[in-house]
Amino acid sequence: MIDRYTRPEMGKIWSEQNKIDQWLKVEVLACEAMNQLGQIPDEDWKNIKEKANFDLKRMQEIEEITQHDVIAFLTAVAEHVGPSSRYIHLGLTSSDVLDTGLAIQMVEAAELLIKGLQDLIDVTKKRAKEHKKTIMIGRSHGIHAEPMTFGLKLALMVDELERSMDRLKRAKEIIRVGQISGAVGTHANVDPKVEEHVCKKLGLEPAKISTQILQRDRHAEYLMQFALVAATLEKYAEEIRNLQKTEVREVEEFFSKGQKGSSAMPHKRNPITCERVCGLARVIRGNAIAGLENVALWHERDITHSSAERVIIPDSAILLDYILAKMTKVMDNLLVYPDRMMQNLELTRGLVFSQRVLLELAKEGMSREKAYEIVQRNAMKVWENGSNFKDILLKDEELLSNITKEQVDACFDLDYHLTDVDRTFEKLGLA
Repeated sequence: MIDRYTRPEMGKIWSEQNKIDQWLKVEVLACEAMNQLGQIPDEDWKNIKEKANFDLKRMQEIEEITQHDVIAFLTAVAEHVGPSSRYIHLGLTSSDVLDTGLAIQMVEAAELLIKGLQDLIDVTKKRAKEHKKTIMIGRSHGIHAEPMTFGLKLALMVDELERSMDRLKRAKEIIRVGQISGAVGTHANVDPKVEEHVCKKLGLEPAKISTQILQRDRHAEYLMQFALVAATLEKYAEEIRNLQKTEVREVEEFFSKGQKGSSAMPHKRNPITCERVCGLARVIRGNAIAGLENVALWHERDITHSSAERVIIPDSAILLDYILAKMTKVMDNLLVYPDRMMQNLELTRGLVFSQRVLLELAKEGMSREKAYEIVQRNAMKVWENGSNFKDILLKDEELLSNITKEQVDACFDLDYHLTDVDRTFEKLGLA
């Protein structure tokens, strides 16, 4: 379903038509450079410039015979250009066109992902500010630890998403490289000035050195950056899933009117979008592994990378764009239940304040080991018989011989745990 979070432009970037359009740009710019160098006569260059085109369906028909996509492309273009087509692809090899064209697509995809990630950052910032002081229990090992705020949890997400932004920008730069260097990268049959001209016009940097191809560590890093961004989205999608468990239910994905959760159980409201994000993050991560496998190729090139890249690069970009849009929608519409958060915080009947009691005893001169022993033995009674932690502490004569009842009461002050929330938000630019 198309909604305001969806970006259909990503599919267009990876369409077959757009891919071949980029090939044509590369070929025409190369001809332009050769004309400026006096290698293509003006009349032929004019003819190429005016007539260079192709019909995708016709190209595919030719490819059925040639079993070679670039030759089929050149043949289809030649049918439009005529005799002047003999100058097209002069001194180039297929990968000059394929890799430079692919770089354009990968840069465009990264730019779109950067926009999508910014949308998610903006929404998450808004929700973090909204819940800056919404108190909830923090958990370690899945067990109640100490009070925190939901805003802090979202502020952490913002901080990590901003690192993800750095990663996407890095991905864009690492792949913003083209090459027009010939069969083994020596420029023997194509002047380096052609490469410089083509890359400049396309907004790419000429590779300092290449073989028949751009080196695949670039593509692997591009995919690894995507995998890291997807891992962050998975992390927070999983957090929402955990917080939506029936026993917890502190937050919940928005459940629209008419939506169904189960074919068998009408009561179900499942975190299906976050589950989808987690599942697709695994695919993006797997694609990055394939990208790493593509780095080691035989000599100046083999084509073991090629077939894999036709799947893993478009799919990773499309999937990351999709889950960014989905997480933006989840965060924008996330249902938050502060009352439930407080109920859950109180489930352990005050145990979450145990460290404060420990510290208070230590401040009064008791050894940390002895203070820990006193607090723990009282805490274990709460686990065993369900008593209130403060009530048990106030019956412990050894404890009260070291701190007062008023000091014990102060240890159970929730506001104490909010002392530095504002400072943290200021550091993150969320004030």
